Amino acid sequence: MLARVHRKRSRLPAAVLAVLAVLSVAGAVPASAAAATTVVGVASGRCLDVVGNVREPKTAVNIYDCNGQANQAWTLTSTGELRVYDDTLCLDVVGQSTTAPAAAQVYTCTGGANQRWTLRSDGSIVGVQSGLCLDVTGQNTANSSPVAMWTCNGQDNQKWRTSGGSADTQPPTVPGNPRVSDLVCDSVTFAWNASTDDVGVVFYDVYHDGQLMKSVNGATLSTSLPVVAGVTWGLFVNARDAAGNVSQASTTVPITPPQCQADTQPPTAPTRLVGTASGTTVTLSWTASTDNIGVRAYDVYRDDAKVGTVTGTATVPPATSFIDSGLAPNTGYRYSVTARDGQANVSARSGTAAVTTGAGCANPVCAVTQVGTDTDIPWGLVALSDGTVLYSRRDAHDIVRLNPTTGAKTTVGTVPGVSGTDGEGGLMGLAVSSTFASDHWLYIMHTSANDNRIVRIKLENDRLDTATEQVLLSGILRNKFHDGGRLRFGPDGKLYASTGDAQNGDNAQNKTSLNGKVLRLNPDGSVPSDNPFGNYVWSYGHRNPQGLAFDSQGRLWEQEFGNSLMDETNLITKGGNYGWPACEGTSGSCGTTGFIAPKRTYPTADGSCSGITVVRDVLYVACERGTRLYREVISGDGLPTADVYFNGTYGRLRTVEPALDGGLWLTTSNLGDKDSTPNNSNEKILHVALG
Repeated sequence: MLARVHRKRSRLPAAVLAVLAVLSVAGAVPASAAAATTVVGVASGRCLDVVGNVREPKTAVNIYDCNGQANQAWTLTSTGELRVYDDTLCLDVVGQSTTAPAAAQVYTCTGGANQRWTLRSDGSIVGVQSGLCLDVTGQNTANSSPVAMWTCNGQDNQKWRTSGGSADTQPPTVPGNPRVSDLVCDSVTFAWNASTDDVGVVFYDVYHDGQLMKSVNGATLSTSLPVVAGVTWGLFVNARDAAGNVSQASTTVPITPPQCQADTQPPTAPTRLVGTASGTTVTLSWTASTDNIGVRAYDVYRDDAKVGTVTGTATVPPATSFIDSGLAPNTGYRYSVTARDGQANVSARSGTAAVTTGAGCANPVCAVTQVGTDTDIPWGLVALSDGTVLYSRRDAHDIVRLNPTTGAKTTVGTVPGVSGTDGEGGLMGLAVSSTFASDHWLYIMHTSANDNRIVRIKLENDRLDTATEQVLLSGILRNKFHDGGRLRFGPDGKLYASTGDAQNGDNAQNKTSLNGKVLRLNPDGSVPSDNPFGNYVWSYGHRNPQGLAFDSQGRLWEQEFGNSLMDETNLITKGGNYGWPACEGTSGSCGTTGFIAPKRTYPTADGSCSGITVVRDVLYVACERGTRLYREVISGDGLPTADVYFNGTYGRLRTVEPALDGGLWLTTSNLGDKDSTPNNSNEKILHVALG
């Protein structure tokens, strides 16, 4: 047992630190790695050393004079391991402990989170599972001083440098000329030109549409990737150095792999279609179709117009039910359903189900009215006291005032300094405080050429007075994807903002970084005195949060994009750690003490949810890839059920906000969603009446 040593607590520098992404890669194949290097203690000038040069698991580590032997040659892998002895053993936290003090050792590489490390640009080496720092016990500097895990305090006995030298804060340049070759139904070769860096590129991280696919070492400029036949993806790559600084993303290369085998046989028609009405809502069910390869979707028709789609995957068939809401009372409707396979072969239509709605709405979701359209992507939206709404146009960088009664739209102005990212960045969240009627401040979150930032501008005489602009918070790292962007005033009068990890997962665990967080600001941009860490951070461990909403108890709910497994709805607590990148939803190390579990998860195929709101203690979740609206009654601190509405009816749903009449505002995000091209969309702004 290590002796506990009393230490002076000191605050880490408040700089925004870019850190090493250490997303785990499935499988037991050793991850690609950089060249071996020494790891030298800043306080001692001595090397991280395996005691006695012993090549056995469970051998302790200490510091010792640098001597060039194999027990001091460490290799950083793309999954964040520190390997030694020609990659045969890994630096490991004994017993997977997450509380200080915890012993460090070398052990057979397992891929576990207790063997994954963040090398921060301030020189600290942080355990992904524990959040503790690699520490020379007792601040000793002599040979054979033991090395263990301790609460991070910023002192020199917790700082290390590699062969590359001292702290590095400069990111690599953008990888150039991304390109593909050898595209077949299940794989593609993706290549790019090398980035440059003041110290050196250690890894390249390859993504499709914001989802990490693979990390390769810095000497690799092409790699083979698995793909899905017939599915369009956008590939891009980031460069990363040993200090964890991440470049901006390359340009996107779209691919659509061919089918592996031709399929011309359509599914059989769905059978036994039945519809029942409850008030102005109709519930349909049918018997599944069959197909020689597999049914991937059902399309639902009302009076011969398609009103919804129920989707599945290559391994999970689509559901055989659908809810059609917001219908007219005392009205007869005719429904039919067709089935589709993965190559767009369409079945004959089912038989018809005739249904007549009731005299009035007796359901949670009633009428839906389209009140406007836009050629750009409506992102942030606020309802004003006069019944009009303001919404931001993400790629056009301006703000529109919409009168829902007449449909009249007025552009109130263009926000200065907004820049797209050829991805998800641009003009995003909007918010107004309870004092808007008197002070006229409109709060805005947007991407600039260099960062993400929060500003406020006065809205005077139906125009943005850009001369009044105040930058409240800047320096939030940006990238092509993972920019967050939602703003929400709380009942405490503070402004809350969701920020993405900027495609660098360990930003989320760095409490001095503004990324991968829920932030909390005073309305003037200052730090509230009761924030948990003395800075803007309210909660951390988030990947790409975009939804924020408060319930009647003043509790904050948050909606977050996962990587490839699960999206999640979280109940946010002051100072809470929500686990990214060590866990995603309930996968990975999410059961580890100190990580707060989500209140509900969603498979990414059914989710990719952006906006949330709470009306009468019911949470509404707007989903893009899932093309649906979830309705979830808050029960205690949980969300026990999730009812699905508008499943494919309006396509991808981006933003949901409360309307003054007790209903919802809902916006779509169907075209131009992953680029920064203005006015290449065809989106709807909808009002949803609630029962």
